[in-house]
Amino acid sequence: MEPCSCDTFVALPPATVGNGIIFGKNSDRLCDEVQEVVYFPAAVHDNPREHLQCTYIEIDQVPETYAVVLSRPAWLWGAEMGANEHGVCIGNEAVWGREEVCDEEALLGMDLVRLGLERADTAEKALNVIVDLLEKYGQGGNCSESTMVFSYHNSFLIADRNEAWILETAGKYWAAEKVREGVRNISNQLSITIKIDREHPDMRNYAKQKGWWDGKKEFDFAATYSYLDTAKMMISPGRYCEGYKLLNKHKGNITFETMMEILRDKPSGINMEGEFLTTASMVSILPQDSSLPCIHFFTGTPDPERSIFKPFIFVPNIPPLLDTSSPTFALEDPVKKKPRFQFKPDRRHPLYQKHQQALKIIDKKEGNFHSVWSP
Repeated sequence: MEPCSCDTFVALPPATVGNGIIFGKNSDRLCDEVQEVVYFPAAVHDNPREHLQCTYIEIDQVPETYAVVLSRPAWLWGAEMGANEHGVCIGNEAVWGREEVCDEEALLGMDLVRLGLERADTAEKALNVIVDLLEKYGQGGNCSESTMVFSYHNSFLIADRNEAWILETAGKYWAAEKVREGVRNISNQLSITIKIDREHPDMRNYAKQKGWWDGKKEFDFAATYSYLDTAKMMISPGRYCEGYKLLNKHKGNITFETMMEILRDKPSGINMEGEFLTTASMVSILPQDSSLPCIHFFTGTPDPERSIFKPFIFVPNIPPLLDTSSPTFALEDPVKKKPRFQFKPDRRHPLYQKHQQALKIIDKKEGNFHSVWSP
């Protein structure tokens, strides 16, 4: 399952330059999938019986939701990554392990990213939102715009101005690790081992019942719920280890520019090419001084090496982000009609189209033959 790849990073003081936190993520998806950057304002929901339609299922709405900016595959409701008006950032990863993945439609991990951002003003509150929804509604459903079902469990990196949390799941079971300083990254594998700061109350008992843990040796979440040899995790070839090396190479001097360069790194596999490629990227500056604004940079286009990171700051009266918003198809959208995904519409937004045109011109002049998708 390695082709479906993402990498999410966080650097906290003293690893960063200045008194702030740097968050970054590459979203690696199928090469023909368009990712849009969209803004939703804060809202009050007065009707206590109101329901919210997510990608596949309806859930209960909450009385108030915060303003969010999201980078998301244009066909779904949730998001691969994003931020809210309170400086909370979340990115998710596909993970697999011993617990069977559910194909039945429930909340996608990408739905949980958006829900955590809309409903929480700190990183730990976002974690609470996600695990509560996971317990109530579960996770599952097709994670690609295709008739071929592609499902997975999820891990999350959640950061705010003061701290970060790693949340990793296996079905409804989960473990969380608090990150107070230094650097941390997640990729497409479980990475929480023995440092567990919070957990599902039945997580250890379930592992004992399944025969994955004898109840005697020290509990290691990644080793128990997946097939990883966690003793070799930091020296094994792969993007998780390569990402950790890149963060540590720059430890003490990490800026937002450093994070962008990490996301652009192709030799490590962080910037992915091929059938699965880096379709969008995000970097955020989260100052610990609350008088300073958080700044969020998005590409909205594939390959960060050949894209520009464009800044976004939460201010009053933000208009719709028309240049990075994909066309909508209302009830005719093949995501909403069952059987789903019977055809794939052209979801390219204006920026995506102009980026494709620019790459064709550049490649023609340079004699390169990068593949640029056309419908």
